[in-house]
Amino acid sequence: MMSDMASMMSFEANKKSTGTAYILWFFFGAFGGHRFYAGKTGTAVIILLITLFSIFTMWIFIGVFTIWITVIWVLIDAFLIPGWIQRYNNELIQKLRGSQPVTS
Repeated sequence: MMSDMASMMSFEANKKSTGTAYILWFFFGAFGGHRFYAGKTGTAVIILLITLFSIFTMWIFIGVFTIWITVIWVLIDAFLIPGWIQRYNNELIQKLRGSQPVTS
């Protein structure tokens, strides 16, 4: 009973929020903020690098084309965020339960 309460408290303290992910997506999407939050660090760094490259090469018009990679990627991410957050929270529950399967 006590370990269940501790697990619930740990889950509440560590779970991710879809709302927070969307706020990060809206304000920092081009810099991968929503992906960093969702634990997708590798692809977040790639988005960040593409955006920075695009910003620094706008003056020679390369960035005008490469920024579209980020724009399209971030727009697609808007549809993927709920699944990422749900998956993260389900994995957190499994870890806290000791790898017992989650039923939903």
